[in-house]
Amino acid sequence: MENTYVIWDDETKETAVIDPGCHDTNEEIELEKFIDRNNLKIKYLINTHCHIDHVFGNAFVKEKYSPIFLAPEEDKFLLHNAVEQGKMFAIDVKPSPEPDDFIYDGMSIKLGNIKNEFLFTPGHTPGEYCIYFEEDKICITGDVLFREGIGRTDLWGGDTNTLLNSIRTRLFTLPDDVVIYPGHGEESTIGHEKTNNPFLDL
Repeated sequence: MENTYVIWDDETKETAVIDPGCHDTNEEIELEKFIDRNNLKIKYLINTHCHIDHVFGNAFVKEKYSPIFLAPEEDKFLLHNAVEQGKMFAIDVKPSPEPDDFIYDGMSIKLGNIKNEFLFTPGHTPGEYCIYFEEDKICITGDVLFREGIGRTDLWGGDTNTLLNSIRTRLFTLPDDVVIYPGHGEESTIGHEKTNNPFLDL
């Protein structure tokens, strides 16, 4: 139940695959068919953070499409021990390739005419980033902020105060009408979460 996001520019078809949660062959095929059906050109593979449910499909996407792979440097230890993470949950995990480059705060990439900004939002993991598309008024929030929920902090490197500070200082400063697309569950808006998220009292 993890959300994989595929974002592309309509004109150039340049595409980013974000947090590929392809846990088995059927899910790999589903993603591949979607990419083929829309004639997409995979330019980037991005991990918002490196817990196993967000990196299952890294090896598949990298081997199939040879994109530029971006991940948080602070989460490199999670990427390296993904197989061990899987064993704790009795899940087989294919080892992830190494990132081609590391994400940093304020970094941006281009997909045709689409531009973004990476926002450093640690707390769920030491290195998580949200991906903000200002012109489109959307923000991919990984496991930082959910619809009326927040990311858990009882896993490797999590810290509740750091997470709440990231939300208040980096996400709740965005316009209220920005739509958030989280790593799990349904989309929401910044304004809705300011008013209705029970974990945040402003």
